[in-house]
Amino acid sequence: MTKTNPGNYFEDFRLGQEIVHATPRTVTEGDMALYVALTGSRFALHSADTFAQDLGFEGATIDDVLAFHVVFGKTVPDVSLNAVANLGYAACRFGEPVYPGDTLSSVSQVIGLKENSNGKTGTVYVRSVGVNQRDEMVLDYCRWVMVRKRDDSAPAPDPVVPELPDAVAVHDLIVPTGAGFAVYDTVAAGSPHLWDDYEEGERIDHVDGMTIEEAEHAMATRLYQNTARVHFNQHTEKDGRFGRRLIYGGHVISIARALSFNGLANAVRVAAINGGRHVAPTFAGDTIYAWSEVLEKHELPGRHDIGVLRLRTVAVKDRSCADFPGTGADGKTDPSVVLDLDYTVLMPRRVS
Repeated sequence: MTKTNPGNYFEDFRLGQEIVHATPRTVTEGDMALYVALTGSRFALHSADTFAQDLGFEGATIDDVLAFHVVFGKTVPDVSLNAVANLGYAACRFGEPVYPGDTLSSVSQVIGLKENSNGKTGTVYVRSVGVNQRDEMVLDYCRWVMVRKRDDSAPAPDPVVPELPDAVAVHDLIVPTGAGFAVYDTVAAGSPHLWDDYEEGERIDHVDGMTIEEAEHAMATRLYQNTARVHFNQHTEKDGRFGRRLIYGGHVISIARALSFNGLANAVRVAAINGGRHVAPTFAGDTIYAWSEVLEKHELPGRHDIGVLRLRTVAVKDRSCADFPGTGADGKTDPSVVLDLDYTVLMPRRVS
């Protein structure tokens, strides 16, 4: 009897199936420091205890995107080890802030299944929830992946495609209990621009670029205990579709978020991920640039110290974003685009 885990194939999933993922992970200040080393993230809430405590937090919080990766990484051995592609995200809400010393674990439920027309793969939809050691929700999100079949002749399940929202509703966004932004140090945060200074439709070129090295992307993916083979095993990937290892798409999200500091430094918390596409593969040696568009701007009910921005951040490789490359009038996506992410942030308001 084999004792190794080959991962689940499409025919192994059942609608409504609950999967409890292995290896709870206690995140530490070491993880925070390594994440900064790998991404260059500079957001003050995740960098300084003093800054965070002035806003009502216990101390510097684990970067929201790092928390996402840790929760996501737990799911890979069971959900996407045999995936062809991670197709998208939706309905992602961030809950309780994560602090050094918190232990995160994940559970997923299969909410949709649909075999593809080629009969060799199928799309699996899951809702995954990450909780801390007190069973408090830190992340609740949906994603869908294209997964290989073990046996092409295995019968197809009845297709079920869940209805997912275009965006997380403003009233469903979570502001951590006790957090207050009426007194906010823009000098320490790195930018004078608050929620009041942004307009719907505004575009921001984040200017800076970051080249991703082979060792960096592999180390980042190992940090999240993401076991997807395509990111690690050059021995097999040299014979694969691209002839080399792929960079984990989440690492590109991290780089884009880090680059967005230059223009969105006061986006203190990622509150939701509404949707996203990994448009094209990224490889070691590629230089990532990013630009953002303000899609929507909302007040937060009952709050006068903080507001909501729904953003679209586009990451491209090996070209600047001065002309905001994306989808052209012809409907075609610029070949440099690697990520198109729709997400929601909380940003302090100017209090008179």
